[in-house]
Amino acid sequence: MPSKGHLNLITNNSSHYDPQISELVSRMDLNEKIGQLSQFSGHDACIPDHLQKALREGCVGSILNEVDGTTIKEMQRIVVEESRLGIPLLIGRDVIHGFKTIFPIPLGQAASWSPELVESAARVAALESASCGVNWTFAPMIDISRDPRWGRIAESLGEDPYLCSVLGVAMVKGFQGDNLADVGSIAACAKHFAGYGAAESGRDYNTTNIPENELRNVYLPPFKAVAEAGVATFMASFSDLNGVPASGNEWLMKQVLREEWDYPGFVVSDWESIKQLSVHGFTANDKEAAFEAANAGIDMEMVSTTYHKHLPSLIGEGKISVSQIDSMVSKVLRLKFALGLFENPYIEADRLPALLCDEHLAVARKAATKSCVLLKNDFQILPLDANNIKSLAIIGPLADDAYEQLGTWIFDGEAQHSVTCLQAIQDAIGDRVELHYAKGIDSSRSEDQGDFAHAVQIATSSSVALMFLGEESILSGEAHCRSDIKLPGCQEQLISAIADTGTPIILVVMAGRPLTLEKIMPQADAVLYAWHPGTMGGPAIADLLFGVHSPSGKLPVTFPRTVGQIPLYYGQKNTGKPATNDSFMHMNDIPLRAAQTSLGMSATHLDTHFTPLFSFGYGLSYTTFCYQNISLSQHSIALGESLEVNVELSNIGNIDAEEVAQLYVRDLVGNVTRPVKELKGFQRVYLQAGRSRTLSFTLSSADLAFYDRKMQLRTEPGQFHLWIGGNSETELRTEFEIHNEVN
Repeated sequence: MPSKGHLNLITNNSSHYDPQISELVSRMDLNEKIGQLSQFSGHDACIPDHLQKALREGCVGSILNEVDGTTIKEMQRIVVEESRLGIPLLIGRDVIHGFKTIFPIPLGQAASWSPELVESAARVAALESASCGVNWTFAPMIDISRDPRWGRIAESLGEDPYLCSVLGVAMVKGFQGDNLADVGSIAACAKHFAGYGAAESGRDYNTTNIPENELRNVYLPPFKAVAEAGVATFMASFSDLNGVPASGNEWLMKQVLREEWDYPGFVVSDWESIKQLSVHGFTANDKEAAFEAANAGIDMEMVSTTYHKHLPSLIGEGKISVSQIDSMVSKVLRLKFALGLFENPYIEADRLPALLCDEHLAVARKAATKSCVLLKNDFQILPLDANNIKSLAIIGPLADDAYEQLGTWIFDGEAQHSVTCLQAIQDAIGDRVELHYAKGIDSSRSEDQGDFAHAVQIATSSSVALMFLGEESILSGEAHCRSDIKLPGCQEQLISAIADTGTPIILVVMAGRPLTLEKIMPQADAVLYAWHPGTMGGPAIADLLFGVHSPSGKLPVTFPRTVGQIPLYYGQKNTGKPATNDSFMHMNDIPLRAAQTSLGMSATHLDTHFTPLFSFGYGLSYTTFCYQNISLSQHSIALGESLEVNVELSNIGNIDAEEVAQLYVRDLVGNVTRPVKELKGFQRVYLQAGRSRTLSFTLSSADLAFYDRKMQLRTEPGQFHLWIGGNSETELRTEFEIHNEVN
């Protein structure tokens, strides 16, 4: 996991401003205190009279969804110069994967397996949003996501606690920089605390039931990692967790976050999630909701007004103490001091780079390039050689759609700044190749096959068909969940129609989630999974198609064969009857009127193979990498010790490329059952053709700790398996043991 305290952020400076905070709180009246706990929504570059009044009265702590610099400056001027105490505002915005320069969706960034790249993308997003007055973003979203039906998997960093932790910390560092007070740094917010990604049936806002052991071993580690790294704020989940909605969950907010983790930052609700406690059936009315949320430890209310309306009476009745309110207010003020807002609350756009500058676009292009995952490449049809191709057919509704390639949750991104795949391919090949273009269908959801004929015509007369399919950006993201995650509309039929021409198909998929592609995979000669790649998606994809770069992305989430396999993830438990190829039997292999038996007697479905279509960590390259000669510095270590793992990585192909080497372990016997594999390390390595390199990993006994049945974090002595390779199904394995230290 990321090391503690390596960022100079609010966690490390938690007491620096205490004297100023105490003095300021002592001067505040109750309305001003509750104001600091209240976040209001903006009004599209205007300040209505009721909001101006609240600002002058010091009754607003934060504004969200206002990005007009002039309006933000005026709101800050009102609170600083006209309110009694002059407390500046937090200006919040969902800057999820870019501001004006849009990067791949977070799930796509996770496919880069590059903390450096994720940090760089977040840094650009911080610089651009800060130039418009934003000082707080509601990212990173570090919910472990194992159900691709869930729309918000697009915003996640995937299914694995270790990968999510490393990349989440990198994103926090990118947003917050080395010091929150630096120009261009903005506060990050870890969301959604906690377990939101386990929503039943993949339906947003739905119930989550997660045993505490699973919660601590899988869903909480990324949040603990960013807390230790100094993330400025947390956001409570919409969902209920084991019967107690997160926005009123005292165990989660007090015991875990405050007492166990000693987290000093503040917690904000999600949009109206306090008011929604009554919709859950957890409270009878808004007053009870305000009590439960404040008592649980929700420091700021987003948009709804239960705190404003009911905290005074709850204090008067003795249900909430003034000291509780003072503690909540102090946390909010501490962030404002840490951001330097008391010294300079105003925008300093002249000290920041221009929006969409060349440097920012270059980072976006690099991020899109490294996020694409090559899933199939039969007969090495890729990369294309423009000098040896007579004609290309460009087919699909996403080939030239500047908006849809941006992806979900891009409030500030603009289509006119995108470079599409069609544009980029035209720029790449010039006049060397005859180019034909047909959308084939009007949109990814269309069922109208009326334009198939044109697409078939150009494919028939072309050397290769490049198809750009997937799902529109609106089909993933918050509240955009799907029960069937195949290619929507009549896209599968379009692929079949083009396949019938006999022209080779290279399929580029843009989507916000894993899709079930098993049916169409045999029809495509190559498949490049591009997620929603952002502003510079077109040039990045063109670079990959024509071999300027080799694909190097790896899947951060498992791809199921069918939706019925969900949830499907690599770190599963073995069960007492694990599935094997020997035990698997397809239902079509069962004789009619067979005797009633348990058949293979293993954990499988009868109508699909138990393996995924593509495993976690999977991704092809234009070259071939070979792993061999795995070795350990020692095969037995005591508790508290570490061992070094070495492996020889060779590029045995003829193309220079990058590989993501992955280290997995299995604890064979545990106080509670352990996953069949767990990611414990990875390295992104550039290797020239024909070259070899020895990679080294350090693994400590602490890296193998887990929460046992008593919810105690511990490493147990015993036997372990260890693998290193290019994906989670690697077979290059060795073994080691951990023993009790001998006195």
